[in-house]
Amino acid sequence: MTPEVGRRNDRRISEKRRDPYQTKRKIPEPSVCPDCGSTYRGGRWTWGRRASRAHPVTCPACRRIADSYPAGELILSGAFVGKHQGEITNLARNTETVEQAEHPLHRIMHIETGNDTITITTTDLHLPQRIGKALHHAYKGDLAVNHDSDGYFVRCRWSRDG
Repeated sequence: MTPEVGRRNDRRISEKRRDPYQTKRKIPEPSVCPDCGSTYRGGRWTWGRRASRAHPVTCPACRRIADSYPAGELILSGAFVGKHQGEITNLARNTETVEQAEHPLHRIMHIETGNDTITITTTDLHLPQRIGKALHHAYKGDLAVNHDSDGYFVRCRWSRDG
């Protein structure tokens, strides 16, 4: 049997990264998260008015926080971090506030500070990258982003000496 003309047979089928906290079944609408108050309407979680007869459904971000299972991590290091921890933490929180206005599932879970390090864990893949880019824009330094090829996780590293 001859191969079809113009057809590529060497393509590898790659599966999309799947978030283990994404529901596998349809969520009834309207729903509200009893922990954070975000509402599920039109197929997405948003901030908005609670419906009088909303179904209580815990959102994926609150489930991740309860399980201490982050989707993203940002590791900040260097002498600059040690000298400017307050400013850097404020920048991270402000970036979270802006991001969360549009996306209620994008949250900082925990900020851990050390001598010359700060580790920030988040409930999604995008927030650590946005915080890292904001730090890079404000203070320069080196930013590296690594996606887990097997799972739903991103690790970002930002560093600056002096």
